[in-house]
Formats: sequence, structure tokens, C-alpha cells
Amino acid sequence: MSELQDLVALIRANTPLIVIETRDEARVVELLRQAMMQVWRAMYRWSITEGLRRIDLDHEDPPEGAPDVSSTLLAIRDASQRGIYLLFDMHPYLGSAMTQRQLRDLIQRRGSEPHVMVLVGHKVELPVDLDSLAVRYRPSLPDANARLKIVREEAQAYARENGGRRVEIDGEAITQIVRNLRGLDPIDVRRITRHLIYHDGALGPDDLPQLAKLKFELLNRSGHLHYEYDRASLHDVAGARRLKRWIEQRRSVFAVTDQPLAIAGEGAGAAPAPYRLEPPRGVLLLGVQGCGKSMLAKAVAQGFGVPLVRLDFGALYNKFHGETEKNLREALFAAEQLEPCVLWMDEIEKGLAADEGNGDGGVSRRVLGYLLTWMAEHRARVFLVATANQVDALPAELLRKGRFDETFFVDLPDASTRVELFTLHLAKRGLPVAGFDLDALAAASDGFSGAEIEQAIVSGLYAAHASGAPLSEFTLRAELKQTRPLSVLMAEQVEGLREWARSRTVPAD
Repeated sequence: MSELQDLVALIRANTPLIVIETRDEARVVELLRQAMMQVWRAMYRWSITEGLRRIDLDHEDPPEGAPDVSSTLLAIRDASQRGIYLLFDMHPYLGSAMTQRQLRDLIQRRGSEPHVMVLVGHKVELPVDLDSLAVRYRPSLPDANARLKIVREEAQAYARENGGRRVEIDGEAITQIVRNLRGLDPIDVRRITRHLIYHDGALGPDDLPQLAKLKFELLNRSGHLHYEYDRASLHDVAGARRLKRWIEQRRSVFAVTDQPLAIAGEGAGAAPAPYRLEPPRGVLLLGVQGCGKSMLAKAVAQGFGVPLVRLDFGALYNKFHGETEKNLREALFAAEQLEPCVLWMDEIEKGLAADEGNGDGGVSRRVLGYLLTWMAEHRARVFLVATANQVDALPAELLRKGRFDETFFVDLPDASTRVELFTLHLAKRGLPVAGFDLDALAAASDGFSGAEIEQAIVSGLYAAHASGAPLSEFTLRAELKQTRPLSVLMAEQVEGLREWARSRTVPAD
């Protein structure tokens, strides 16, 4: 059923109180006008500045009576024919007992016609007694064709304002732009499109990162998500060959849009996935600390070609009952509106640790329950990457088969991966890789994680700088020799994790 038919059904049922949360008041008025073509009612609008006036005729009648809320509700009660009353921003004035009683009498049809009252506002919060009597109606967000129409309108507006200068449009980029505007209401689609166009008079591939940033800032009002600007490609990560291949095999399916766009002269959207493949949903990355799980999360987003947002579990928790779960719902909803994207939950065990005896009132269990439900039921193109260091702290429900598409274990790097790591980190700092015996360095760093190898190079650079000489292989090997890696400091824990993962997970490399 379309949103218009949903609204018509509510009006035909004489629903006494409808709540619509939106900033686009003009769209609500237009929806009601369209509904009047199928089920006629006298239609009025009210605001505290204009008062009550009829708007369903060819001309708008002058205001009727005083604009205050009490007088308006009395006028609605005394109206001789049933009508629809659009009440803009009335909810802040419903705090008094008298006003609540008046509205409740109208809802219960005490001495009045079966009117339909529609409370409209950006965020409508009602007293508890009234909220239980209201039906909340959410206008649908614009589909691909509606978003494309808005983009074209803004391009035409730019041309009119700039002496006929046409907006330079890249055909493939416009398809991605329209797709990435998904999840926004018409006002925000128009605002972001204007920003992109008026920046340089063009819509092209260079606008996609800015679009993602603007959309994230708009949707992440709760502040529980963090947009990751620091990105890495799969080529920047040493090893992890199985994981890289896994991502590459699924990239084209993840990139498929639900509604391929057909833009005249500009090509169509991505081809549908073969064999009715569903988009990949997520992976769990277990591993030894410092072995590159965070880097891999960033590289996965780059591999899929989508934005990366990180969920901070620590910021979710709130001392007030129910607020933590609410924060999680808001964060996951914002991630869905940002689709397609990668959602990174770093060190997930710290946010979902079992709460027996820790006195948190069951909050961790409720958070886990909601997260598991979302993982199973969400249909948005959000790929979840969860990273963890301590498998014994993870809830058993999270580890069972089917929660993630795959569980990869990021182990300590082998000799060939350590050669890659030295090559990457030396080249990153502008050092001549040919001047070092990489195989010897790899042998000297057996048991080191990627982070420990990088830190050894950094320490060697400081030592070389202090002596006024360039970094030599001798200095670097000396730093490696005096470093005690985590595999030595916490040998039992590291070996226990590796032993657990050996038969239960897929090696990332």
C-alpha cells in the first residue's frame, strides 16, 4: 500500500489523532490535498501565528477566531461538519490539564463531529495519556526516481541563476550520487544537491566523498557513530590473503543497488546479482592484539568502495534505564540511513561482555539481544565488521554459526608477511628498502605483531636521529632484539587464543 493510500485509510477510518513528524510541512499539505480527492473532508490548518483557517477551497479563508490553542479546540468542537485539522507545532502547548482535557474530549467525540486532527512538527512529543491515543504516520522517503527529479530540478535552477550555464554531469557519478542520497527526506536531498552543484557547477566522482561526509553529519545527530576519514586499501595491508580474496569475490554483489536507476542517456545502475545472491552482511575478526584488525576494517570499506563508520560502544552506555538501548537503536538506524556503508564495531567484547554479577541491571544482555535481532533482520546495505581480542569475553550467542558470514582469525604474521610489513613501513617513511636484508629482519622479528614491527622501525629512526646517522639495518636489528613482543609477555594467553582459533575459525592469511 502506498503512503497516500495509508493516509486515505486513516482518514476514512475517522482516526481522531494522527501525528506526523517531519520538517517538510508543504509535503504534508500536498499529501492531504491528494487524499481529499479520494475522501472529501473540509480541511483546515492552524498555527500559533496565523490561527485557524480553511484551505481546501480555491482560496484560503481568513482566520477564524483567536489563534490560542484553547479557543481553537473549542472551535473544532463546535464545527457543524466533520473536517481534517492540520495543527502545526501545537504539541508544545498541550502541557496544561485544561488543554489536554479538551483534546481528549475531541478524540473521544464528546459533543463533536468525528474530526481528524493531524499534529505536525519536526519532533512531536505528547503527554503520556495523549500519546497512547495517537496514531503516528511516517511519510515515506523519496525513492530513486524522486531523488533524481530533485537533482535535475536543482541543476535547472543553477542554470537559470547562472545565465544558462549548464551543470557538468558525469553519467556514472550521477547514478551513485542519487543512490547515496537514499535515506534522506526531500529537504535534505535538495540541500545536499545544491551544496554539491554550487561548489563547482558540476556533479562528478569528486563529489562522492563530500556527499558521504555531509550525509553522515546530517544523520548522526546522536553522536554515537564516528566517520572514519583515515582509510586504507587492501594493498596497504600485509598478508590476510584469504580475507582479501573473500572481499573481492563479494564486492560486485555488495555494490548492486536494490533499484537500478535508468537515467536517459546516462546508463543504468549496477546489473542485478546472479543466482539471487544476497549482499554479504558481515565478518568477525578475531586475533592477537596489534596484528592489523583495525587496519583490515578500514581496508574492507575501501575494498567495497563505501564509507566507513565506527560505533563507539563506550559512548552508548547511560545510567538511566532504557537509554543505552535507545542509543543503540538510534546508532543502528543512522547506519542504515547511510547505506551502503561498512559499520565497524571495534573491540566488541568490551561492549557485550556477559554481565553476571557486574551489577549493570541486565543492560549488556538487552543490548546484545537487540544487536542480534538487528543483525538477523536488517535489510539495509550495511556490512558489519566486528573486531575482538578476547574470545572468552564474547557472548556465546554472538559466535554461533549464522551470526556473521564468516569468522576470520588474524594471527601473528608469518615470515613472508613480516617481509611485506617491513617493506610497507620502510617505504612509507621514504627509506630505501633495497638497503635492508628483509629476510634477515623477518627472521629476527619472529613472534612480532605488525604493530610491534612498525614501532621497532619508529624507535630505530629515533635512535638514528639522535646519533645523526641514517637508519641502518644494525640499528633496526638492535631495536628488535631489545623488544619483548606480546607473544612473549603474554605467551600463555596468546597461545591459548591461537589454539582456540585453529579449528574454529578461518585464517585471514
